Amino acid sequence: MLDLNEKSRIPKIIAVSKTFKIDHILPLIEYGHLDYGENKVQEAVEKWTDIKLKNNKIKLHLIGKLQTNKVKFAVKVFDYIHSLDNEKLAKKIAEEQEKQNVKPRVFIQINLGEESQKSGITKNNLEEFYNFSKNIGLNIIGTMCIPPFGEDSTTFFSQMKELNNKINLDEISMGMSSDYLNALEFNATYLRIGSNIFGQRG
Repeated sequence: MLDLNEKSRIPKIIAVSKTFKIDHILPLIEYGHLDYGENKVQEAVEKWTDIKLKNNKIKLHLIGKLQTNKVKFAVKVFDYIHSLDNEKLAKKIAEEQEKQNVKPRVFIQINLGEESQKSGITKNNLEEFYNFSKNIGLNIIGTMCIPPFGEDSTTFFSQMKELNNKINLDEISMGMSSDYLNALEFNATYLRIGSNIFGQRG
């Protein structure tokens, strides 16, 4: 049963705006929603740079894979990075945040299903990787996962809750349009909702 009183946390909804043009997103911005998710760095730079200058309360979340050669652009435009998954990337983010004097909030992506086509560290490496990332100055606030397609997400969300508790992190980025209610049962604090907000992508 969902207990919204646990830790007294109200989850934040990331409106996944990837691939949608800004005209499609503006009504939600004007309504006052602040958190948006993008998959690609270049698309985000082109779409959000001017808007964020006009509205500095907007928070932009990178929810897609981040290549090291895009880190300098990502650190400049994104407030949150949900897809940290290797030491090389961690070092590059640490280097760029020092150069730019910014410090994005970072989630460690965990590949719970150990799927070869997906990014993310294994759960057995989480504690070591977390300590490494913290030691080089990253602001690690939580973990992120994308459960295997077609499988019951409950098992994976339960594991995420346990792993987060193990390393004493508060934030969990999990749950999408199809399974966000399940994610809430296991203390998800950031929900990545796209089609339920903007409709199906073309």
